[in-house]
Amino acid sequence: MFKMIAILLVPFFLYGEEKSEKSTLFDCTKIFEERKGELVLELNRIDDKEQSLQALKEATNKLLNEKKRRLEKQEGEVNAKLNQISSKEQRIEQMLNENKKILDEIEKLKMDKVSNTYSKMKPKSAASILGELKPESALPILLNIKPKTLAKIFAKMDPIKASKLTKLLTKVDREEVE
Repeated sequence: MFKMIAILLVPFFLYGEEKSEKSTLFDCTKIFEERKGELVLELNRIDDKEQSLQALKEATNKLLNEKKRRLEKQEGEVNAKLNQISSKEQRIEQMLNENKKILDEIEKLKMDKVSNTYSKMKPKSAASILGELKPESALPILLNIKPKTLAKIFAKMDPIKASKLTKLLTKVDREEVE
């Protein structure tokens, strides 16, 4: 009897299991189809966002390239201005050096003329005038007077003033030698 009940119940279980599997398969397919639609919508939304992001990236790159181009142009202009300024500075420096040389020559000519004037004066007159000058002012004049004439002027000058000027002359001579 047990065998009989078992034989009768087995098809029932098998049929019930088969029906349950079909129902489960149908339910899964239905769920997958619904989920597939949701996934397609999500993929479309992601694709739209990706396209927007790509467009934004391209626009940003375009702006960056434009800014880079303008910056390079400005750097070129700045470098050109710096080169012009440097060139002008060099010309100014050269002109200053030339002017300094000219001024030195003029000063030398002036001192030569003044020294020649004192050299042509009588020693007593030259001594009295040079004796009244500050030693720093008299020194450049004395440097340009010939030693023979200078000796005559010192001979007529106040001995204290002559010794101060002589000390200054020896210091200048030593500095020139060194």
